[in-house]
Amino acid sequence: MSAREETGSRFLYAPFDAAKARIEANERVAEERWVGLEFRLKQIEVSLERLERRLWLAVFGVVSVVLAQGINELIQISSGS
Repeated sequence: MSAREETGSRFLYAPFDAAKARIEANERVAEERWVGLEFRLKQIEVSLERLERRLWLAVFGVVSVVLAQGINELIQISSGS
C-alpha cells in the first residue's frame, strides 16, 4: 500500500500491540485497587483509634468508680457510722 491509498483511519494501518495494551490496562487496574485498599486501611485505622479511645475511657471509668467506692468505704469506717 502506498501513502496515497491510506485514506482511512490511521488505526487501521498502524500496528497494535494487544499484549502491551493488556499489560498497561492490568497495571492501571492494580494501581486503582491499591489506592482503594490504602483508603480502606486508613478508614480502618481511624476506626480502631476511636475504638481504643472509647475502651480506655471505659477502663478509666470503671477504675474511678471502684476507687470512689473504696474511698467511700474508708470514710464510713473512719467516721464510725
